Amino acid sequence: MAVEGTRQRVPGWVDRSRRPQWLGATGDWVRERTRLLDSPLATHHVLLATTSVLVVIGLVMVLSSSSVESLTANGSPYAIFRSQAMFAVLGGVVLVVASRVPARAWQRLAIPALLGSALLQLLVFVPGIGKEVGGNRNWIQLGGLQGQPSEAAKVALILALSLALTRRRDCLGEPLKLAGAMALPVGLTVGLVLLSRDLGTALIMIAVVVVMLWVAGIPGRWFALAGAGALVLVTLLVVTSENRMNRVQDWLSGAATTSAQIQGLQWQPVQGKYALASGGFWGLGLGASREKWSWLPEAHNDFIFAIIGEELGLPGTLTILVLFAVLALMVLRLVRRSESFYAKLVVAGIGAWILGQAVLNMGVVLSLLPVIGVPLPLISHGGSALLLTMLGIGILLSFARAEPGAPEAIRARESVVARSLAVLPQRGRSTRTRTTKGQR
Repeated sequence: MAVEGTRQRVPGWVDRSRRPQWLGATGDWVRERTRLLDSPLATHHVLLATTSVLVVIGLVMVLSSSSVESLTANGSPYAIFRSQAMFAVLGGVVLVVASRVPARAWQRLAIPALLGSALLQLLVFVPGIGKEVGGNRNWIQLGGLQGQPSEAAKVALILALSLALTRRRDCLGEPLKLAGAMALPVGLTVGLVLLSRDLGTALIMIAVVVVMLWVAGIPGRWFALAGAGALVLVTLLVVTSENRMNRVQDWLSGAATTSAQIQGLQWQPVQGKYALASGGFWGLGLGASREKWSWLPEAHNDFIFAIIGEELGLPGTLTILVLFAVLALMVLRLVRRSESFYAKLVVAGIGAWILGQAVLNMGVVLSLLPVIGVPLPLISHGGSALLLTMLGIGILLSFARAEPGAPEAIRARESVVARSLAVLPQRGRSTRTRTTKGQR
């Protein structure tokens, strides 16, 4: 029998009055911050902030990792950084413009984007315009400008395949009709990229297709058949290329044990692991990398994650992982909150592209995967890659602005800003009037 004036404890009951004061304050702070996610514009703001931080980190690390090679090749340690900064500014403009495009307009832009990207991809086979790098003919050069049209093909694939799946939504359970819907967007993007022998980009695009089909609700048993077919295709592409075959064999053989192995194709992954190991827990300090002194190939590009680990240590690499994890959570949130089937597919496709490429890049640096030439999104050096990735983020922001409640919140915010700006001139005139009267 409970004594009067005392509390009777029940299972699961916690006496909050006995909690430490700091614990209560922390809980209130967490609740206050998580309440911000209830805003209709939370996805938009977090996506924009995360992208901005990744781009800034990328600019800092490109400057640090490229300064030595840039000084040797161009006479200035800032040449490569200036190029990246220029594309970052241009990408920012593209991102803002894309985010203001109405969400429904992306459906109308899908077919023009597909045809335009196919035309650009065909230019890699034109003598004098197409350029071969690392055994892959995946670059075009016009005058002083060069770029990878396969980056544009990723965006075109996502927009066009989303449109095709949306139009054939009622017959996605019929294999022949589904294959017919996918033939044109996949053939003009993934097919042309495979013809240019760019296996790394093709793998990213195939992963995008798989994720989009999963989100579309394709029966699970089909993925086993498609996976078996993809495995056969990738195997054929590997065994028919001496360069790819050597890379896979070196990766399967494990760590290099002889100087001949280290000096061969394992040079890059070995130096990447040296960079991560020499950085230790806290890193050597920003700008203090040793591997960037022409030891690690592509230090400012495909292997920039190794330089981040060397200079900024475990906190630096974990920061990158956390930022991409936040990006993944916002993509999942946007997929769930989007009301349009087309929007869900586009958001899932862009998320699979950016996050899948990030995982692939970091897996290569950590020697979990054979060396595949793909950059770390938003961080690695590369004008066309940065520009098109920021376009993809802009498309995500466009759909985030169409979330339930977001248009009303945007109009309300713009209305408040407009009223504030309208009041300022009136306040200025009233202040000048009082001053004049006072002088009289």
